[in-house]
Amino acid sequence: MNVLVPGGAGYIGSHAVKQLIESGHKVVVLDNLRRGHGQAVHPDADFHEVDLADTPVVTDLLREYAVDCVMHFAALAYVGESVADPLAYYHNNTAGTISLLRAMDAAGVRRMVFSSTCATYGEPEQTPIVETMAQNPINPYGWSKWCVERILRDYGAANRDFAFAALRYFNVAGCAADGSLGEDHDPETHLIPVVLRAALGQRSAISVFGTDYPTPDGTCIRDYVHVEDLCDAHIVTMKALQPGESRFYNLGIGKGYSVREVIEAAERVTGTAIPVEYGPRRPGDPAVLFADATKVRQELGWRARYTDLDAIVATAWNWFRNHPRGYQE
Repeated sequence: MNVLVPGGAGYIGSHAVKQLIESGHKVVVLDNLRRGHGQAVHPDADFHEVDLADTPVVTDLLREYAVDCVMHFAALAYVGESVADPLAYYHNNTAGTISLLRAMDAAGVRRMVFSSTCATYGEPEQTPIVETMAQNPINPYGWSKWCVERILRDYGAANRDFAFAALRYFNVAGCAADGSLGEDHDPETHLIPVVLRAALGQRSAISVFGTDYPTPDGTCIRDYVHVEDLCDAHIVTMKALQPGESRFYNLGIGKGYSVREVIEAAERVTGTAIPVEYGPRRPGDPAVLFADATKVRQELGWRARYTDLDAIVATAWNWFRNHPRGYQE
């Protein structure tokens, strides 16, 4: 297929581009490089520094490359930032997708795989989270993605040949197994990179918020899906989509790991003691969050290959120890 990847210079998008190309697809990357890295774009992809808000340019590119499917990763994704600047999130994530859909409509592109989030569920009453649970986001980031899902539903209802899938997940982790791509955010908020930067001596300590949760070791539990597994799920879903279909899938490994377990895994992998500072709970942090991926396994046969925490951390460590300054090397 000819696949357009908005956000293809970002952490997840760049890994997806790599896998798409290795699977034989022709890939066009769109990224405004606000948060992405030009160095992360695969050399065999056609790259265009374009903002999704530029509907005419996006339309022309969809036509020029005879795009069959859009795999949409372009988004701002900091929860705290979304609370402080909600308009930026609705403008970029929601309005940007509306612009993209207008371009697709004009160019006759009828298939999209949308990288959504489990943040659309808000604080679920129980875990693991299944797709039928109520969606009630608790921050503008979650709402901006929820709005896109709603728009996709409505657009699909009005255009019967339009097919889309929304893939929801929590914590993406790890890096390309061959060491060619990694995770480079500024600021970095993901736990595994933060812990590994502490192992490199780039942080004096890591902060653990809350040790009195009703979990086996008192710290929060989250699921961690490896970035290569996540991208594989996007490609498997893309291939399965038929005209007029709408699909919603949770992605995950089916279990969670605690903050302490992540730190201990990093210590085993790096052979370094990680300095830790303990503090009180943060408001709004549920004790346990992880997704049930049974539906996508039953319908598409997808399951995560990386389920061992040490193996996930090891792929990330391979990147960070060889790229201590990320893509600025």
